[in-house]
Amino acid sequence: MINRRLAYIVKDQDPVIMPASESVQRACGRMCERRVGAVLVSDGKGRLVGIFTGRDAMRAAASGTNPAKTTLAEVMTPEPRTIAPERTAIDALRAMSDGGFRHLPIVADGRILGIVSRGDFKGMELDRLEEETHLWERIC
Repeated sequence: MINRRLAYIVKDQDPVIMPASESVQRACGRMCERRVGAVLVSDGKGRLVGIFTGRDAMRAAASGTNPAKTTLAEVMTPEPRTIAPERTAIDALRAMSDGGFRHLPIVADGRILGIVSRGDFKGMELDRLEEETHLWERIC
């Protein structure tokens, strides 16, 4: 199944969504509790304004910030790239590969539906991306 729709992949998902005013410490705690690699950051109206990932947490720690006093707004990646739920798994894998990131929020009409990461995809989907990448490398 290399053409799975993203809506299908995230249909039962309950993504971790927090406000930009939340502390890095609480966000990291939630990430550990839920065993996820990212928090979707929303504004007061539920719209996606950023993403906070393990990479952002490491950058914050390396800079010496106090995680209890630092807000997600200060360290998140603002306005992350998103993808529509009707797109396919390979579309998401291409976007993550091209953009150099591991998490991709699924958004429709400004509403957060979920998030995918490379681990959400099956072997055939990953194999197809690898084949495409190899082909492009040979062409160029």
